Order: sequence, then C-alpha cells, then structure tokens
Amino acid sequence: MRSVEALRSSHRHFSTFTISKPKNYSPTIPINADILLESVTSSQWQFIKHLTGKLNPTLISATLPNLRSSPDKILTFIENLSPNCLDITCYTLAISILSRQPSPKQATHLLKQVISARLASHNEVFDGLLGAREKLEIKSSIVLDLLVRAYCDLKKGEDALKCFYLMKQKGIMPKVETCNDLLSLFLKLNRTHLAWIVYAEMFRLKVNSTVCTFNIMINVLCREGKLKKAKEFIEHMQCLGVKPNLISYNTVIHGYCLKGDFEGANTIFETMIKKGIEPDSYTFNSLIRGMVKEGREKEVSSLLEKMNSFGLIPTAVTYNTLIDSCCNRGDLDKAFFYRDEMVKIGIVPSAATYNLLIHALFLDGRMAETDDLVKDMSEKRVLPDGITYNILINGYCRAGNAKKAFKFYDEMLSRGLQPTIVTYTSLINVLGKRNRMKEADDLVVEILRKGIFPDLIMFNALIDGHCANGNVERAFDILKEMNKMNVQPDEVTYNTLMLGYCKEGKIEEACNLLEEMKGRGIKPDHISYNTLISGYSRRGDMDDAFRVRDDMLSAGFNPTLLTYNALIQGLCKKQEGVLAEELLKEMVSKGITPDDSTYLSLIEGIGDVDSFLGRKDPS
Repeated sequence: MRSVEALRSSHRHFSTFTISKPKNYSPTIPINADILLESVTSSQWQFIKHLTGKLNPTLISATLPNLRSSPDKILTFIENLSPNCLDITCYTLAISILSRQPSPKQATHLLKQVISARLASHNEVFDGLLGAREKLEIKSSIVLDLLVRAYCDLKKGEDALKCFYLMKQKGIMPKVETCNDLLSLFLKLNRTHLAWIVYAEMFRLKVNSTVCTFNIMINVLCREGKLKKAKEFIEHMQCLGVKPNLISYNTVIHGYCLKGDFEGANTIFETMIKKGIEPDSYTFNSLIRGMVKEGREKEVSSLLEKMNSFGLIPTAVTYNTLIDSCCNRGDLDKAFFYRDEMVKIGIVPSAATYNLLIHALFLDGRMAETDDLVKDMSEKRVLPDGITYNILINGYCRAGNAKKAFKFYDEMLSRGLQPTIVTYTSLINVLGKRNRMKEADDLVVEILRKGIFPDLIMFNALIDGHCANGNVERAFDILKEMNKMNVQPDEVTYNTLMLGYCKEGKIEEACNLLEEMKGRGIKPDHISYNTLISGYSRRGDMDDAFRVRDDMLSAGFNPTLLTYNALIQGLCKKQEGVLAEELLKEMVSKGITPDDSTYLSLIEGIGDVDSFLGRKDPS
C-alpha cells in the first residue's frame, strides 16, 4: 500500500507574498480546531499551508465535522493540506460531508483520489465511510453508492462488487443507478457472468429495474450471442411494466447485424415501427452494416431510401460502413466512390474515413496514393488520430520505409498520442531490416520508461533483428530478459535463434536449442527441422541432415519444398547426383513442384534435368 505521499502531486499549489492570520492567532498558542475552523471558513489557504507542519490527522478530523455548514470549503481545504496531515478517517469524513451536496462531483473526485492513491483497501474505505456517517449522523447511504460508482468509473470491478456486497451485508439498499453502473462495467469488461450475478442480487434485494437496467442486460445477452433471449427480454420487460425504448430495439438490431443475420434484425426493426418507435441513424447504420456483411450491398440503396422516408440523412458513420465493406472486399474504386459521394452531399470525411482508405491502400501496395491521401487529409484540416498514425507507421514499416515511419512516429509523439505495442514492434522490425539494432534497443528502453512492457511478438522481433544482423549473443541476452519478465518464448523464438546459430555454422548448438525447446514444452514445427536440415546440408553433413529429416517424419511433419531443396543442395555440393535424382523423383511424386533453387542445385549434380523429368524437347 502506498503512503499518502501518493496524493501530493494531485494537490494544488498556490503562491502569494502575504499570509493573513486569524485574529485570535498567536505563534505561541498551539493550533486547535477552533483556530483551524476559522481559517477554513475565512478561506485563509496560505495560512493553512503555512501551518502544515503543525497539523495532524487528529486535528483535521476534529475540524471537519464543523464544516458541514460550509461543504464548499472542504475540497479546497483538503487540497491545501500536506498528505502527511491526513489519514483515511480525514478523507472519509470529508467525502461524507461532500456527498450531502446536490452534486456528487466533489465527493466522487475525492473518492477517486483516495482509491487511485491506494491509501486504504476497499474494506477500510467502506468502514471509514460507515464510521463517518455515524459520526456525522447522516442517514442517507448515498456516500456508499458513490464509493461503488467510483470503483466502477476506475474500472475496478472486483472492488466495486465487494463494496456492493458489503452494502448488502449491512442491510443498506444500493440505488438502482449504482447497480446499473456495476452491470455496465461488467459488460464493458466482457465479464457477463458477473453482470448476471449482480442482476440476480438486484432481484433478491427488490431493487426495481429501470429501462436502463433492461437495456444493459439486453446488451449482455447480445454480447453472449443469445439473440433470441435478447428478443424475449424485450417482451419480458413489457410484462414488468417497463416500456422498451429505441435503445432497447437498437441493441438487439445491432446484435443481429453483428452476427450477420439481416433478416432477424429487420424483423426487430418492423416490430419497433409497429410499436410506434421511430428509428434513428444508429438503427439504419446497424442495418446497413448487417446487409453489407451478408454481401447484399446492391440492396443498400433501398435502405437509404427508407432512411430518407423517416427524415434521416446518411451520416459519416453510414458511409464509413459502406467504405469499410468495400475495403474489406478489396474494391477500392467503390470505396472512393462512396467517399466522393459523402463529400458531394456535404458530409466531411472523418479521421475514421481516412483511416479505412489509408489502411486499404497500404494493403494494396499503392504507396503514392497513400501519400496523396495523407496530404488531402492535411488540406481538409482533418486531424489524424492515434489510429491514423499507427496505420501510417505500420504501413511504412512493412514497406521498409523507416524514414517516413519515424517521421510519423515523431509527429505522433509531439501531439501527445501514444503508439500501440504493435506499432513499436513494426518500428523494431524495420530497424532490424536496416541493420539499426542499436536504435531498436534504445527504443525498447524508451518503451519501458513509458511503462509499456514488451510482449512475445516484440521480443521475437528483437531477437530476429539481432540474429539477422549477426549478433546472436545479444539475441540470447534478450531471451534471458524474456525469462526475467516472465514472457514465455515460443517456437518462433527458438527457430530464430536456431537459424542464427546455423548461419554461424554452429549446428550442434542449434540442435541443443531444439532439445531445450522440447524441455520447455514447446513443440518444434517444420521450420525448426528445416532450419537444422538446411544447416547440416550447407555444411555438407548429409548423414546428420537425413537424420533430422527422419526425426521430422517421426514428429508427424511431411517434408516441404524447403526440406527437399536443402537436401538436394547438400547432395549436389557433394557430387551425390544419384541421391539427388532420387530425392527429386520423391519430391515430384509427392506433388511438390521444384522451383528455381531446386534446378540451380541440380545443375551441379545432373546433366539434363528436362530429360530426367521426362520432358520433351520443344524443338
């Protein structure tokens, strides 16, 4: 648990040239609750800050209850104190008084500070608030509701649920809004089983559900793929006297569309219309998404017409849905057609629109058009967002353009946006291709400073870069770092290290790595075996190469083109033409087509390859 020093940075700092003092204050008189109270009520904040060294939690706790009539002073009072003057009792007293205000904003703000600073466990905070309620003779339980909701806002689901149960144990009925916050949090965290637990508790506690409650649970059912039950839930809420609203129907429509069941979504849509609930743009955007997901884009025009009949016009989201569909199909011409159409009717393309198009252009290798689109984005004064920068950096990295990738990386950081771990990995990859591994290592140090921990893919990229650039020793240092950080290597990690050893001619060491990976429960794949086969073949140790080939077969892997090429190359270098011919026959009989590498190797050991393969002279 961190000390109260953790709150120091969140306190305000003021400066002035004079410090006013209460009339009855004398430096020789000890500070008491009355003097402190007078200082607070008269807003003598500089004087209070000046007294920080003489104040303690006991004195603060004695003063706070007398500020019930001046709750507007409390937050400023707390913020002008050194955290050393405060304990959990002080905070819970202050929070409890603030909770009595019409707006819960200040109480929630202070609660979040206490929670974020980890000044106390959820139990201690809860008990502190109970004690404060008793001391202040507050009957309302709103402060405990605010505690649960503060944990929800901070996405601390476990603590929120524990406080919910503590309320239940104390016989305190949580408000429906508190329950809804819990349900909503567990939905966002995709922990739907906990949402059902809370919902069941609401039923047991006889907390009356609102339309918001039902909408969340409908969303939960849709998230779980239980669309039929979600549909039935709408009927269930009607039986309980709660009228479904547009959100209720939109949620189910969206669920059906995500599943690709447009007809199911349309049935809900028709029911909604019959109930007299008019759709909105979200309704139609969902339906359009469902329709294009089923590949029925030609029918979208009828939906757009229906949308117009309700007095609704397509939004940027509508067109982005259509553009996304076209991009996914690789139909960039149609995607740009929709972009032009949205501009024609006065809808400004959003960053999301540009992101879809830029990403599609990168995938299609149309780099020049990507540059033009980025320029157009700038001219239209559409600010790139984090996604834009990540797409650009990843795209230019894949294209091997480190200069442009780092240009956008620097621009991204200058705007206070943070790259994703995938983007950092792309940058490391491109640095590896450019033999700039010192910069790659420095980038990892920078990432760690930001509190971002490399994942397996990033570590593999680093190992690959160092191995490719001949620094296998450094690659093994990274493997040690992985072990320290409890990031488990996989077959890619070991295959890369094995390849690094093989390039240095250290085939035995590579073989030891194969055994090591087996010992760690990592199954070698065909690349693992092919790497060793290739290593032995290049060195001319064909007996060992064939031994590994046999091990490969025993492990259930069939030889690939790479396997045969490596073996044929090794045999041909040793002038073992007859054996190479046998392998070629075997290779062809298994339906593996020789490539240029195969032929180049065979030229060394076989005179007439075409004749050997039974091909007729075209002349």
